Amino acid sequence: MKILLVSMPSIHFSRWTAQLRDAGHEVHWFDILNGGYNKDLEWITQHTNWRYRFGGFRGRIFLKRHLPGIHQLLEKNVEIEFERIIKEIRPDVVHSFVMYKCCVPIFPVMQRYPEIKWIYSSWGSDLYHFKNLPVYREDIEMVLPHIDYLITDNQRDHKIAQELGFKNKFLGSFPGGGGFHLDELEAYVNSVSDRNIILVKGYQGRSGRAIPVLKALNQLNEELKEFQIVIFGADTEVLNYLETLNIPKNWTVRAKLGHLEVLKMMGEAKLYIGNSLSDGMPNTLLEAIIMGAFPIQSNPGGATAEIIENRTNGLLIEDAENTEEIKKLILSVITYDSLINKAFDINQELKYSLGFNLIKEQVLKAYNQIEKEL
Repeated sequence: MKILLVSMPSIHFSRWTAQLRDAGHEVHWFDILNGGYNKDLEWITQHTNWRYRFGGFRGRIFLKRHLPGIHQLLEKNVEIEFERIIKEIRPDVVHSFVMYKCCVPIFPVMQRYPEIKWIYSSWGSDLYHFKNLPVYREDIEMVLPHIDYLITDNQRDHKIAQELGFKNKFLGSFPGGGGFHLDELEAYVNSVSDRNIILVKGYQGRSGRAIPVLKALNQLNEELKEFQIVIFGADTEVLNYLETLNIPKNWTVRAKLGHLEVLKMMGEAKLYIGNSLSDGMPNTLLEAIIMGAFPIQSNPGGATAEIIENRTNGLLIEDAENTEEIKKLILSVITYDSLINKAFDINQELKYSLGFNLIKEQVLKAYNQIEKEL
């Protein structure tokens, strides 16, 4: 089967695509953001560097900021370029990852080629958040009835998609970046007794709510003095907030960490706290589970509760804005070692359901199901 993937470049997309390697399909990628060649995906045909009439010339960002009219003249049209690729490779299937960037811009082209099957992968806040914004919702309701196959990263979004007009085949719910190479990560999973880090995802921005977590931790300085508080991925809003604090000596800010570095840190953390107003199945939550960090995670729309049973293998934050609730949750677990130990054992068994080979097998079955229906 000839598959044309339409996506922005990201580590999760690269990990997902790795599942298709040596699976017998001819795989192409249209980089919707024109981000350039991806060395991690050298085994697929990459359609990148398409956006500008004279290639990736220097000074593009300057023109976009200061001379937008000239910049626009030098840009090629996404719709025209995508259709050129369609005509060139004649795919059996187009697989779009996320709605607004990778479905909506190519919708007119897909309408002209109804014989090509269309898969849509919903990730993160793709449906849960944007359905509440009228302009985005209009686009979602325009596209979903024309999607042939749906993949989500949680069960919640299948129901939302149906409510918004999806009426065809649901292929299943899978981690957005595919499964994890558990054997390669085992060496980084420390025993519970060797852990004294509280790891916090430092996103605020549109949906992230790290600041209520940081407020809760700051109010618990005395109770948490034996722990190292590590804030990773801190964005500008979080960094600005931290400047207003007299940061305790046991706090560390790691604004930028590579993916493997995050996983290693998860393997050293006693608690992991992730908090947001909107998300799908958080990849960092899955990483906390496989690396043995006790997860305290927000639960927008009930997605997190699909894998975390409250007070069994983690804790659920039901009000992402409520510092007092978050403070009580942290206090309830740091003084309750038996809960942390029990959750560790449960999650170390649960992680095998997230292994690369198992998820890959399920994903390839979904693709093969489409091939049989062509």
